[in-house]
Amino acid sequence: MKKISLKALVLLIGITTISCSNSKLAFNLNEFERSRVLKNADAYLNESPETVTATFCERSTGTHHDFYSEGDYWWPDEKNLEGPYIRKDGLTNPANFTSHREALIRFSQISGALASAYILTNDKKYAEKLALHLKAWFVNQDTKMNPNLLYAQAIKGVATGRGIGIIDTVHLVEVTKAIHAIENSSILSKTDLEVINSWFSNYLNWITTHEYGIAERDNGNNHSVCWTMQVAAFADLIGDEKTLDFCRNFYKNTLLPNQMEKDGSFPLELKRTKPYGYSLFNLDAMTSICQILSTKKDNLFAYTTNDGKNLELGLKYMFPYIENKSDWPFQHDVMYWDEWPVRQSSLLFGGIAYKNKKYIKLWKSLNPNFTTPEIVRNMPVRNPILWVLK
Repeated sequence: MKKISLKALVLLIGITTISCSNSKLAFNLNEFERSRVLKNADAYLNESPETVTATFCERSTGTHHDFYSEGDYWWPDEKNLEGPYIRKDGLTNPANFTSHREALIRFSQISGALASAYILTNDKKYAEKLALHLKAWFVNQDTKMNPNLLYAQAIKGVATGRGIGIIDTVHLVEVTKAIHAIENSSILSKTDLEVINSWFSNYLNWITTHEYGIAERDNGNNHSVCWTMQVAAFADLIGDEKTLDFCRNFYKNTLLPNQMEKDGSFPLELKRTKPYGYSLFNLDAMTSICQILSTKKDNLFAYTTNDGKNLELGLKYMFPYIENKSDWPFQHDVMYWDEWPVRQSSLLFGGIAYKNKKYIKLWKSLNPNFTTPEIVRNMPVRNPILWVLK
């Protein structure tokens, strides 16, 4: 008899309770999230798929099926308006092309909400609507996106695309979680699932072998962390155990020891013009890596380097500044200081992993309905029900 996973069992028999409850936490994530999730999902039932083929930028050197974006912090040179753009770190140029990024974020938001609603209700209308969006992005020849990021975060007069642009597809991570949630529902045909998995397999191969992907892996700051989060999620979807093991070792031997200081801070993020937002973002991404990759035999939340660095240390460092931002000892972010923090996923994942009621209480108190584009862009985890379900 074929062994069935707990996740498949949950979906087949309609059990919807995710166990976050224990003597210390006493917390039911499903019930807490239910109203918010269903409100979002019901609104998304009326939304039609929109992929990269819906818009095109004349500055792109790719095709209508290629994702294209432009570097956020690059502006026209006032001394040479027709020349190459110049960098202004932390200052977003509102005139840059963002339509494909916005479409991808929208896809992620819709996917996460619909899949979460399906888990909560077992109502196939949510899975059926999600399937339409998935097929538009990955299956349908007229609308699907090519599985590469050759033209992401381009800079006028400087580059037609950059490895640093791979961070734009961090929003596909929650899409993979949504696919997991409905893969045993029979809503997607076997053929469609194979095509979708093939798309992610091809993209995974591209970001792990192309020079852009290698550059992003070795970038050294939150970009390396987000590269790892994506690679882990894509490998998890297609069952690539070798790549999952690589990601675990990369986290242990490179990301954690090289990016975290002994006090739990991230020095490379603190050097930026948005030190608070980037510190939150990097911590969220690291906890997401641990949430994806941890197993009973290899719990990354518990992993500690020889010099005492671990994820709990990072949470202990940031927690007081999330709880009371006015205590932040560094410069304020050059933009969007007032909009942070929101419902940071690091607090939930860390709260569950370390059985810490304070983290979960703070997570519950923070805003889950953020709409500022900059905040949305840096919050790829929006539907934690998908992440806690095993």
